[in-house]
Amino acid sequence: MTDLATARQWIGAAERIVALTGAGISTESGIPDFRGPQGLWTRNPEAEKMATLQHYVADPEVRKRAWKNRVQMLGRDPKPNAGHRALVALERRGALHTLITQNVDGLHQLAGSSPGIVVEIHGTMREVVCLDCGERAPTERVLARLTAGEEDPPCQSCGGILKSATISFGQGLVAEDLRRAERAARQCDLMLAVGTKLSVWPIAGVVPLAKEAGARVVIVNAEPTEMDELADAVLRGPIGELLPRLAG
Repeated sequence: MTDLATARQWIGAAERIVALTGAGISTESGIPDFRGPQGLWTRNPEAEKMATLQHYVADPEVRKRAWKNRVQMLGRDPKPNAGHRALVALERRGALHTLITQNVDGLHQLAGSSPGIVVEIHGTMREVVCLDCGERAPTERVLARLTAGEEDPPCQSCGGILKSATISFGQGLVAEDLRRAERAARQCDLMLAVGTKLSVWPIAGVVPLAKEAGARVVIVNAEPTEMDELADAVLRGPIGELLPRLAG
C-alpha cells in the first residue's frame, strides 16, 4: 500500500486531476451513506423504495415518506466539511479539471467548487422536477408547501407528480453527463476516487477507463472498495483528515 507522502507527491505533480466522489465524503457533514455499515438502506431496506421510480410513481405513501425524508435532511442544514474544501483547494491550484460526484447534496458547490467543473451524475436534491411536464424549480419552493401542510405536492403548472431532481433506480443517467465524465477520465493524468465503494455502474467505470489511458489512480475511503487492486495508492481512514493532507 502506497504511503500518504508518495500519493501527495503524485497529486502535487499532476496537471489534470479528475475526482470521483461518493457518499463517504459527505458522512462527516451528517449525511448518511446508503450501503455502509450504518447506511440508510443497510438499516432500513424499505427506504430503498423511495429511491425507486416505479414505487415512487405508483404509491402516494412512498412519495409522502420521500418528501418527509427530504424535509428532515435539508432541515438539518448540512454544511461542507474539510474533504469538500480540500477539493476546492485543488481546483484553485489549477490541478482539478473535473469533479464527478455520485452525491445529490450539492455540498461541493456550497464549499466553493465551480459549478462548471462539477458533474452531478445522479442529479441534485437542490431542485425538483415534474415527471409529467418536465418543469424544474428550486427545492425551497416545495419545502415551503410541505411546511404549510401539503404531504404530496403536485406540479403547480400541470398537476403532475413532483420528484426531487435526482436519478432514481429505474431512471437512466443523463447521457451527456456520462459522456463528459468518461471523456474527462480518458484525458486525466490522475484519478482521485473519494468516499465511494466503486460498486455503482456505469459511473464506477471511469476509474478503469482512466487507468487504461495511463493515469495514476488514488483511492481514499474508510472501507475497502471493489477497485483497490487496480489502484496505485489506497488510503484508508477518515476522509476529512486524509484529503486535506493529500491536497495541501
